Amino acid sequence: MDTNTIIVIMIVCAAAMVGSAILYLRHRARRARPEAFDLMEGHEFEYYCAELLRKSGFQEVEVTKGSGDYGVDILASRDGVTYAIQCKCYTAPVGVKAVQEAYAGRDYYDRMVGAVLTNQYFTQPAVEAAGKLKILLWDRGYLEDMAEECGAL
Repeated sequence: MDTNTIIVIMIVCAAAMVGSAILYLRHRARRARPEAFDLMEGHEFEYYCAELLRKSGFQEVEVTKGSGDYGVDILASRDGVTYAIQCKCYTAPVGVKAVQEAYAGRDYYDRMVGAVLTNQYFTQPAVEAAGKLKILLWDRGYLEDMAEECGAL
């Protein structure tokens, strides 16, 4: 290899490193500030999530009534699969109780899949319970990705 080729390779590598650093810092800064959905109250968050699900290709999206919903906030379907979704807008990690609610609600509404959708992350016991009970966990990263794809972030 000649000197010019080595210089070009070094410049390309340096540019890639700078680009990666910029993307990382932007991503980190975005996570440091609260998103609009972090400031929502429970029912408002449920309607926000329902709209994101609609824009993401879910059909028959319905927010259940506020009380007596048997642990499910949203009913929806996608590609022939029916979902019972529990929404949690918290300031701390989501625990086992939300997983139990989604599990009970999935069976009550006779849905194929139960899920918990949150603006936070899940505790390790919640992750373990979800694995045993076959409940999907859609955390903050999933919510942000869905919002970004829908242009809501």
